Amino acid sequence: MTSLQVANHTLNSEEIIPLLASYRMIPQLMSESIIDQAIQPIDCTPEETAQALQEFDSHWGLTSEREREAWRKQYGLTQEQLEELATRRLKVEKFKQVTWGKEVNSYFERRKNFLAQVIYSLIRTEDKWLGNEIYFRIKDGEQSFAELAREYSEGPEAETGGMLGPVELGNVHPHLAQLLFTSPVGQIQPPVPLGEWRVIIRVEKFVPAKLDNAMRQRLLQENFQAWFQEQLQQLSPQEQIWMGVNS
Repeated sequence: MTSLQVANHTLNSEEIIPLLASYRMIPQLMSESIIDQAIQPIDCTPEETAQALQEFDSHWGLTSEREREAWRKQYGLTQEQLEELATRRLKVEKFKQVTWGKEVNSYFERRKNFLAQVIYSLIRTEDKWLGNEIYFRIKDGEQSFAELAREYSEGPEAETGGMLGPVELGNVHPHLAQLLFTSPVGQIQPPVPLGEWRVIIRVEKFVPAKLDNAMRQRLLQENFQAWFQEQLQQLSPQEQIWMGVNS
């Protein structure tokens, strides 16, 4: 294939690379090339390839072998290249499984506390004495947590009566995450310093992380992304500039 028809314009092969550069698509091309090299040893069974081709046809609205053949010729692909295109996503998933699948359980054990979700109530104030007063008002049942949060909390949680979450502990300030992790559900905690704030918290619900299929796929993707960043560090300085890698 020496040209590509785009709408009413024909792009010659010598135009494509300069256009990729001017459209800032070189990083995507380089990213996909890194992945292609990694998945090269991965094979698909004939059944997997046939299923991938069916899904490819469905995606592109191809209803016959003739239409698929016309699509292939339009983009200058051999049958082998078409099959590589159709099975690429599956090969990436297989690569993740082959490379990190056996480590997922241990990786989850290291990460599960950070992956747990919590719903909690929070009041923050810069006034130490006010923080103490609010705490005792709640503890003594004079006013509800939500009422005092709306009246006194100095963050956006005031709009929700102090209620926040569900949020993963890994996405919370480390000191606050530790406090939430060790606090019994439903028990108000005395004010503690957190940066410039005095914070009062109460854990409403704690949801431990589970290693189900969705979590397994997420952890495989985390490992894949970490691996990809390592690959970027091995590129030449010029290539790293293209990829936006900080030196």
